[in-house]
Amino acid sequence: MSRTAKSERSRYEAEVAAYVEAGGDEQVQRVITAVHGLARRLSQWYTQNLSDLDLTAGEWAVIRHLAAEADDHISTPSQLAETAAVAPSSMTHRLDRMAERGLIEREPDQDNRTRILVHLTRDGWEMFRQVVRHSDMVESDVLSHLPAGQRDKLAHLLELAIAGLDDALK
Repeated sequence: MSRTAKSERSRYEAEVAAYVEAGGDEQVQRVITAVHGLARRLSQWYTQNLSDLDLTAGEWAVIRHLAAEADDHISTPSQLAETAAVAPSSMTHRLDRMAERGLIEREPDQDNRTRILVHLTRDGWEMFRQVVRHSDMVESDVLSHLPAGQRDKLAHLLELAIAGLDDALK
């Protein structure tokens, strides 16, 4: 097998072995490396899927934030830039492209006329739904080897890990 043709499983095993050899706890490294490998492979698939929909990962980050994370599905360009970890000027250009495509609208905040509010349009919401429905099929395939009870247990354990991460970052 060539170096570039490693399976995800063999890559995982090699990474865990290297981290353990360097002094990492095997149990911790198995979990973290598995989560990272799964995220990496899903990210590759998402990038391709978004490209097929003529959407960049940065545009998806805006759509996802507005649909799922922003208060009342409204945000400011500054908040979006911070969430996406990009410069405000980069976010302005991204929002310009998205507005031209009819995915978002910007309007002055009625309570603070110096501030601009961003929200999804009907087309933006439809794009969100389309990406979610399409990605749900792949995500379901990834988990198809796990019975429903094990999926619930895995979700619960990962939720506990996320809560621990939130506590550690406070």
